[in-house]
Amino acid sequence: MRFKKENIVELNHVLESGKENFPFESSFKDVVEMDPNGNARAHAEGVWYIESEVHMHSHVGTHIEVPFHHKFDGPDCADYPIENLVGEAFVMDCTGKKAGDFITLEEIRKYEDRLLPGDMILFHTGFDRKFHEPDWEPFPHVEKEAIVWLLETFNPPVIGTDASGIEVPDDDTQPNHTNCFENNTAIIESLTNLEQVNEERVTLFVLPLRMKRVDSCASRVIAIRNM
Repeated sequence: MRFKKENIVELNHVLESGKENFPFESSFKDVVEMDPNGNARAHAEGVWYIESEVHMHSHVGTHIEVPFHHKFDGPDCADYPIENLVGEAFVMDCTGKKAGDFITLEEIRKYEDRLLPGDMILFHTGFDRKFHEPDWEPFPHVEKEAIVWLLETFNPPVIGTDASGIEVPDDDTQPNHTNCFENNTAIIESLTNLEQVNEERVTLFVLPLRMKRVDSCASRVIAIRNM
């Protein structure tokens, strides 16, 4: 596959120690190289050589949540199928919503004739601009009926948003997460740069680390515009 580099759009926030909404701390130290016999060997003077140590929450930054998040027997980040994380994605324009508004089934059904079975579906709300703001958490929610309709009609392997979530507020059962994970559909939260995509259909790569018994992972998410 050949594509122009200018058609690559990064959809993930940059992580920075001490500035994230979930715990994320990184540090580094100078290290001494070991020779093949296990003896310490200093690098040449002026050589920059460090190793970093990172401590992070599984939901920090732009992250994907897989069924293990809500299902003990669901696939974790190591086992979630890679074929579900690479493919065609459809970007829905949901801009203009306010925090606490719903993205409704009626609004989503307007895209019915352009959606294809197996599409990954991304909601573009514009709320990525609030990512590091004190009011980052209130966001446009997605109606439970809308999620159920998308799952039953198009079976998306991934549903994502540039807001901090898709869940129905004040419902401890978390119906959107539950319905997605029962369908083996992963959820991406806190995407960014969807306004740079400028088209409804893109090729999408979602690249979490393969970690056993981990429910979620910060991810590199890459869109390839088809222009």
